[in-house]
Amino acid sequence: MRIVLLDDESLALTYMEHQLRQITDVEVLASFTDPKAFQSHIQQEAQDEIDVVFLDIHLPEVNGVELAERLLESSPGLNIVFVTAYDDYAIKAFELNALDYVMKPVSTERLAKTLERIQERLKDVRPNVMLASQVTRIQLFQQVLIESEPDQWTPLRWRTSRAQELFLYLLQYRAQPVRKSVLVELLWPDYEPNRAYSQLYTAIYHIRKTLEPYGDCFTIENTTDSYTLHLEKVSLDVEQWEQGLQQDQPMNLHTIEAYEQIMLLYKGEYLQEYEYWWAESERHRLKMLWIRTSVKLAEWYAANEQEDKATALYLDICRRHPLAEEAHFALMNLYAAADNHLSVHRQFRWLENILQEELGERPSPYIAEWYKKWKRDSKA
Repeated sequence: MRIVLLDDESLALTYMEHQLRQITDVEVLASFTDPKAFQSHIQQEAQDEIDVVFLDIHLPEVNGVELAERLLESSPGLNIVFVTAYDDYAIKAFELNALDYVMKPVSTERLAKTLERIQERLKDVRPNVMLASQVTRIQLFQQVLIESEPDQWTPLRWRTSRAQELFLYLLQYRAQPVRKSVLVELLWPDYEPNRAYSQLYTAIYHIRKTLEPYGDCFTIENTTDSYTLHLEKVSLDVEQWEQGLQQDQPMNLHTIEAYEQIMLLYKGEYLQEYEYWWAESERHRLKMLWIRTSVKLAEWYAANEQEDKATALYLDICRRHPLAEEAHFALMNLYAAADNHLSVHRQFRWLENILQEELGERPSPYIAEWYKKWKRDSKA
């Protein structure tokens, strides 16, 4: 394995190099005490020329984890091992986040085990061949899934919940710079600044490593004060769904099947299984668009003598969004037209109960008046 070292202490650097040379099939290509020279060397070398870097976590003027994630921006396949002096807080943080690390003074046995673990991981992390020629699809409605193979959907495996939330936040604001200060306040509001930023750099490091099998599909651009997530050959169900509806074609016999197909993408609410407060506004916007389109679709069914489809769709709206009064009212009209008195009563009571429980309110006056008049006229 070809290795490059960085440590601001020359004695520690010499010792590390000596220990590594005791291990078979290891070549130390270069060693540095200056982080800038080290970074320049890594970025100038072809990625295939370096397998592993050993990086001191405590460096002057730069956080070691921040430097690591900068390196991964240009060389995503690079394997990084952090070196640290004994420090309770640092060790607990590394173990919690499952980063590769070794403690000073470093033994040859520990170095050998670390390199063995990296070799095993390299065997498991193979480039996804499908991605070379096909679009990678991601599902964000209901559950977050990625297409690992054609028509095979799996969740992305995250080391920490914060890394997952950070990725999804950057994905929501894809192609837009997101300030690091905003991310720190969002995810680590109770941490003191240095510790919070260290957590941020660690989470970005994890995201880069998790996305590594997907090649150039995901790129995280790092500037002094922000991160930007760029997507290449990635299809999001949210974008596909909304773009399909934005065509705004009139509903008729020629377009109705296309509407039905695009609506199948809405498997549930946006990030439904994740209780992120920052996703609420986008979730609500997409939900309102789904309700409006579903109502238009149900109205078309009803107007074209497809009452069963209209009823099924209105019921789906009521199940997913019980406070959607217009759907309840449309069902009451459909049941009344079919002389299904019991269902009219049941639907009105459902609406009445849910509004009382959730909002402490009564149905809208026009619905209450209609129901009162219907009962009188039908003597039901």
